[in-house]
Amino acid sequence: CVLGIDLGTTSVKAALLVGAERGQAVAESCCSRETQAHTSSLEAGPQGMEQNVQRIIRALNECLAALPQQQLQRVSHIGISGQMHGIVFWKKDKGCKWTECGTGPTFEPEQVSHLITWQDSRCSPTFLSSLPLPQSHISLATGFGCATVYWYLKKSPDFLKSYDAAGTIHDYVVAMLCDLKKPLMSVQNAASWGYFNSRSKSWNTDILEKSGFPVHLLPEVGDPGSVAGRTICAWHGIPKGAKVGIALGDFQCSVYSCLTERTDAVLNISTSAQLTISMPLGFQPPETPDPSSAVTYFPYFNGDYLAVAASLNGGNVLATFVDMVARWTEELGLQVQESAIYTKIIKAALAQNDSKLSVHPTIFGERHIPEQLASVTNIAVSDLSLGHVTRALCRGIVENLCSMLPVQRLMEMGVRRILGSGSALARNEVLRQEVERFLPFPVVYGKDVDAAVGAAMVMFHRK
Repeated sequence: CVLGIDLGTTSVKAALLVGAERGQAVAESCCSRETQAHTSSLEAGPQGMEQNVQRIIRALNECLAALPQQQLQRVSHIGISGQMHGIVFWKKDKGCKWTECGTGPTFEPEQVSHLITWQDSRCSPTFLSSLPLPQSHISLATGFGCATVYWYLKKSPDFLKSYDAAGTIHDYVVAMLCDLKKPLMSVQNAASWGYFNSRSKSWNTDILEKSGFPVHLLPEVGDPGSVAGRTICAWHGIPKGAKVGIALGDFQCSVYSCLTERTDAVLNISTSAQLTISMPLGFQPPETPDPSSAVTYFPYFNGDYLAVAASLNGGNVLATFVDMVARWTEELGLQVQESAIYTKIIKAALAQNDSKLSVHPTIFGERHIPEQLASVTNIAVSDLSLGHVTRALCRGIVENLCSMLPVQRLMEMGVRRILGSGSALARNEVLRQEVERFLPFPVVYGKDVDAAVGAAMVMFHRK
């Protein structure tokens, strides 16, 4: 068996893969647990977006405890993916403590900071412009690990003195499982932090050191698909000594789980949203980024790159809308569960085939235009029902992505099919209808555990 784990923005997912005929991997068991890990940041205030690491690891433990024990005992390899860009700090020799639980040894976070996520917006455009220019093909943005370190360096330097290691949340899990003395990070995650040169596969240490950046916090970097180490304990019944892969980007793993042809484009809508195509073999990104471009080049596997329209606005927009409706009903003295609201608005939208309302849903801005927020236009009396608004909102999410990577460009790149993945797309029929309305290609849908499956597949194919 190969175990795949994805530490997402809202949930932890796990999938067990076994070998089948012709060397294919087949998912045997899948599990998902919501983390409910969001927490407030005293230092960053409302701009901060942090998560409680203890709650993330608790959800991970619950996920693994729910998988069949006899299959976990057969696990030889573990692939781990997670939310990119974010950063968590820890003390090397006190990152966790191992304890016994019902399904065997497991670890609990000890001297670990909150996870500052990719959604964090404490680094204003003015703050970012005060930082040294990176030597990277990716523009620096708020929520990127290195930008967050600079923020602490300038606003709260004592915070950094408490820790001597850092990584993404999935780098942290790999480091704990393998007892790594120095964190190890894949090229995929390193590129997502900023100040990393993908061509030379190295950090911009000269630039960083000159400005007083604590370079000792930067992890070692390795190739995606390589082995980071072996488990030091029989974790949840998984044998001691199981090989653990270097932590991977959740987006790259979602793509890996379904992309088979270079003529496929992948549309992923989870908390955020991405539309991507493979670049030709041998493609190298430009030396410097175009800050106004909506398309970024993400390192993939085996030296390949993906052209990605990475939107900050996906399922989180719908979640915010549901939260707004819940707050309004509460202010009116009524109580409705958010899950019930979600079900009802989707049902209402399915009853409305069209809506004249035009919703530009970028409430979280976009990395290439951070100052542009959301707007609603074309408001007519006839289109004010929840169904009309929800339909227009779903369309807006798809429209926004297609404005970043236009259909015309997909056609020029030879795209023949769209592969749909991600939890928001899997659970929302209205979104799927709008995808099919906007994109003139056949659409095939995956499941909402794609990143976990992809992480397992990477390890399976490299066994």
